[in-house]
Amino acid sequence: MKTVLDSRAAWITASAALAIMTIAYGAPLVVVVAMKQIAAELQTSRAAPAGASSLSYVGAAFGGIVAGWLAGRLGIRPIVIFGSTMVALGLTLSSWGGMAELYLGHGIFMGLFGTSCMFSPLLTYVSLWFERRRGSAVALIASGQTVAGAIWPPLLQFGIDEVGWRHTMLWFGGFVLVSGATLTMIFLHPAPIAPSATAAGAANGQRRDSTLGLPPNLLMVLLMIAVYSCCVPMAMPMNHVVAYCGDLGFASQYGAAMLSVLLGVAFLARQFWGWLSDRIGGFHTLLFSSLVQATALAGFLVTKDMAALFVVSAAFGFGLSGLLPAYVIVIRDCFSAHEANWRIPTVMFAGLLGMASGGWGAGMLYDQFGGYLPAFSTGIAFNFLNLGVLLFLVSRHTRLIRQPQTSI
Repeated sequence: MKTVLDSRAAWITASAALAIMTIAYGAPLVVVVAMKQIAAELQTSRAAPAGASSLSYVGAAFGGIVAGWLAGRLGIRPIVIFGSTMVALGLTLSSWGGMAELYLGHGIFMGLFGTSCMFSPLLTYVSLWFERRRGSAVALIASGQTVAGAIWPPLLQFGIDEVGWRHTMLWFGGFVLVSGATLTMIFLHPAPIAPSATAAGAANGQRRDSTLGLPPNLLMVLLMIAVYSCCVPMAMPMNHVVAYCGDLGFASQYGAAMLSVLLGVAFLARQFWGWLSDRIGGFHTLLFSSLVQATALAGFLVTKDMAALFVVSAAFGFGLSGLLPAYVIVIRDCFSAHEANWRIPTVMFAGLLGMASGGWGAGMLYDQFGGYLPAFSTGIAFNFLNLGVLLFLVSRHTRLIRQPQTSI
């Protein structure tokens, strides 16, 4: 078992999981890149197509809890293959009609039954292949969404310009189905469990230090509040930076490129945050990453220059990239491996709801006020709530680390 953990085979598995998530998370980006075209064709507000993207997060949030539980019992393969099939069906349905089909395809098929079978289940699955390098590994595969955002927007923009958003959805759906199933069958094998996992679980039962002296479920609720309040602002530029650039008079290609820069930097920076969490722990990584995100989000309020916005987008991508992987590390450090199959999806449930709220809420505030200033200001307020919760948790964590030293 020891030779499998943190081995070359473990990294190959993690890389395959990254590829699957990168492909799957390209699906919701079609409606993000084509937001203005969809709103114009369907004669609706910009919040309407933004709502479809948000529904995919809501569906994934609810479905992820059940998918994580099933993956722990049925294995990862049938869950991921089922999810790939549902994402393909969701894109197909979304391409057929109007807003009803768009919402049904994104919320039910793509979200509830699709990406829900990939995000939390694959995060948990990969974490079981690692012990010493868990932070780096989780950071790698959690980069699936950011890699998707770096790769797909320019390609999707090309497809939308050439054949329209409906045909682009159809072609991408077929690609998700074939590639997702193939990668799963070849690379995703039953996961080992670190020998320390059961010992950690026993230690957790004997000492409350692992949950910061708090009841385990209370700690999980606080983590859910924290992840929700960091994901609301996280989703705003990710879902609206292309449309925001259009409002400022920049060509759509520049908006798509800005989104790619944001998420491309997020992918590269996520490896740094993973390395850092292996050394300073998940709690401090969360705090530092949230501070960077809040600072960068404020940058969207103070500049309308294209070059400056590229810099702000890169800084925002750097900040957000450390957050979600660090939550997984915190949960794996505080709870046993057996509990991870349902605690990780439950905390990620709150995060995905935050992503949905941020993406839809920014569109709603734009339609209400005719600009993105109120949306970004609201995002900063949520980020401050996140920082407050994290400061409380970090302070308890620091005290518990120092306690044994002062008592000897």
